[in-house]
Amino acid sequence: MIGSKNELKFYLAADKFALGIHRGRPGSRDDVWKFQILLRKVEYYRNASGSFLNRLLLKYYSSRKYKLGIKLGLDIPPGVFGAGLRINHTGNIVVNGEARVGMWCDVHQGVNIGTNAGEVAGQLVPKLGSNVWIGPGAKIFGDITVGSGTVIGANAVVGKSFSGHSTIAGVPARVVKDTGSEILNVAASVKRMNTFFQNNPEFSEYRPDDSFA
Repeated sequence: MIGSKNELKFYLAADKFALGIHRGRPGSRDDVWKFQILLRKVEYYRNASGSFLNRLLLKYYSSRKYKLGIKLGLDIPPGVFGAGLRINHTGNIVVNGEARVGMWCDVHQGVNIGTNAGEVAGQLVPKLGSNVWIGPGAKIFGDITVGSGTVIGANAVVGKSFSGHSTIAGVPARVVKDTGSEILNVAASVKRMNTFFQNNPEFSEYRPDDSFA
């Protein structure tokens, strides 16, 4: 997903903003931020030229990401989440590497984004739009689409598609409100996203559309 150094700068800046961090460097208690930095560097070097140095750096950052992910309980492969990711807590977040999630996703502990069993790999995983808030314990699986601006309630089991800009909850999930993340004061809100782009006009070309809405 990250194809250039400028895109890497954008992803790192957007993630830092979504995490609500203002200091320049990670401190001893910034493990989640460290993990997200490593995730983005792995994504960049996976797509960078195959020079010896780039291959070496990919191996180095991949190893560090893996070890920190084991420590934090975060099984999040590269290439899934768009910029502006906020991982709110450590602990038991498992994501299938074929899933795709847009920008400004706000994800909590105990979340699983996975696949149904099927004969064709890569076709039975979810696609989520931008500005999606995923509550603790939510399970999202199968060949489904969840539109932009969706709020997914805690412990929801999502196995079918939803159009977006709504709140879904329950087992199985259903629409419980006709409003979504746009009315919440969370990292996933459009208001927060717009603030980032207003404060960082050099990244305006990366503003997401609403392609999954």
